[in-house]
Amino acid sequence: MANELYPIFLKVHQFDMLIVGGGEVGFEKLTFLLRSSPNARVTLIGKEIKDEIKSLAKDYNYVSLFERAFFNEDLTGMQMVILATEDHETNLEIRNEAKARDILVNVADTPALCDFYLGSIVTKGDLKIAISTNGKSPTIAKRLKETLSDVLPNEIDSLLQNMKDIRDRLKGNFGFKVKKLNHITQSLVSQRQNDNPCPEGCPLAQKD
Repeated sequence: MANELYPIFLKVHQFDMLIVGGGEVGFEKLTFLLRSSPNARVTLIGKEIKDEIKSLAKDYNYVSLFERAFFNEDLTGMQMVILATEDHETNLEIRNEAKARDILVNVADTPALCDFYLGSIVTKGDLKIAISTNGKSPTIAKRLKETLSDVLPNEIDSLLQNMKDIRDRLKGNFGFKVKKLNHITQSLVSQRQNDNPCPEGCPLAQKD
């Protein structure tokens, strides 16, 4: 069966997110989230919170920690919840309560109970690529991330900025702009085929 997930990129700094679990899994989820979205608004609750989480939270203005038990009232106002208590029954109980409130839920290491997955992410400036294996193998997603990080040059961000400048200067309707930009970016194909960092006509060379 094909992967039916629809990838989207969320402005999570506009959402209120809750992570339940202050152990190793909670630390992993919080680290992953903040690495990609440092201005995310996150509340983390755990009966015991690792020192690593406390240290990490100090560097982010929008992360709040509460070292105590979870209460259902903690779900009020939340739009997304990540459950990382490392106890299946606890995760399931909170998940069911969150679903009753129409809140999107991710349950760590339990794909069948998730509304969304936290995929591996490759970031090169404004370029961001998310990788999903439909919950089958985070390890493969991690390896693909490493491969893409090595293959994509850091200069790709300069290319993106130049393409925006070119697009803004182009005259004509939407169809004309699409055709022109497609022609310009065709050089990226030859760039990979010829292993040339910037072939003739490459937008990297067009920056003012």
